[in-house]
Amino acid sequence: MATEVTSEATRQETKARSFGENIESDLAPKFLRVVENAAIACARTMGRGERELSDKVAVESMRRTMDSIPMRGRIVIGEGERDEAPMLYIGEKLGAEFPDGSGVPEVDIAVDPLEGTNLCATGAAGAITVLAASEAHGLLNAPDCYMEKIVVGPSCKKAVELDAPVADNLKNIAKRLDRDVQDLTIVVLDRPRHEKLISDIRATGARIRLISDGDLSAGIAAAVIGTGVHAVMGSGGAPEGVITAAAIRCLNGYMVGRLVINKPELEERIARMGIRDKNRIYRAEDLAPGEQLIFAATGVTDGALLRGVRFFGEGTRTSSVVLTLMTGKVRFIDSTHLAKKPDVKVRFM
Repeated sequence: MATEVTSEATRQETKARSFGENIESDLAPKFLRVVENAAIACARTMGRGERELSDKVAVESMRRTMDSIPMRGRIVIGEGERDEAPMLYIGEKLGAEFPDGSGVPEVDIAVDPLEGTNLCATGAAGAITVLAASEAHGLLNAPDCYMEKIVVGPSCKKAVELDAPVADNLKNIAKRLDRDVQDLTIVVLDRPRHEKLISDIRATGARIRLISDGDLSAGIAAAVIGTGVHAVMGSGGAPEGVITAAAIRCLNGYMVGRLVINKPELEERIARMGIRDKNRIYRAEDLAPGEQLIFAATGVTDGALLRGVRFFGEGTRTSSVVLTLMTGKVRFIDSTHLAKKPDVKVRFM
């Protein structure tokens, strides 16, 4: 009898380990469903001018779908480090156990249920639902503060430095891409804090695409050839920087970032989080060090990479991207979610 118990325990352990070793292949399709459902939910609020409602329905949809996935999920980046969010808060446990009680993988999850709440609320381009996931301890638990960063594509690895003059960085990018500086397009968040950065970029003759929100999706575009985006510069949210880093690693891009710690309370907060060097320059590998990484996003409104959710008589159509690091897959997925009615028809689109 003892031998049988030991054998069963070994079997369960092996099953759990096998599942955990295939986080990407096992969970990527399920995380696609998470971002698709959230995108559809908040797309129904598009243009209504109710940014809080748009965010709320995205959060609720993500939470509901993730709780149906067999995993031991833990939110490491969620609805605010300091906010008292009712769900998807940092440290929240998510997921469902297998029916037979066997082991499930431990997964760290970073979410931005709706990047670009203002974009969704006004119907502007570039809103997405997004998440990143890894094995346990594969994503940095970044503080809720700004991060100055530069994001470029694979051709420009190690060609940029945070402390280098803007002109030098742009010359290096242009050289790697075999083009003139004047032919570059740099994405910058349209914020007062970027006034000098914008002036420095313009002085080189490079072109600028100012965006009101959505530097995460812009960072992904910078790592994909053919989007017309050659770099993203400036400061944005540090949590979003971690999610961007997961995508950049999957796309073989390059990213450098540094936390903006300019207040005593921020210094106290990062100390409590175990961050000892406030001036450390992080690469994508430091922000998302996991060996297995999943990045999934679905367009809510039309953007550079993804089309927005489209509603039609036979159902709903979504445009998504799913990236995995270890398996090296980049999937652009166009899905039609058919309406539940007896006379539904599938059309070629």
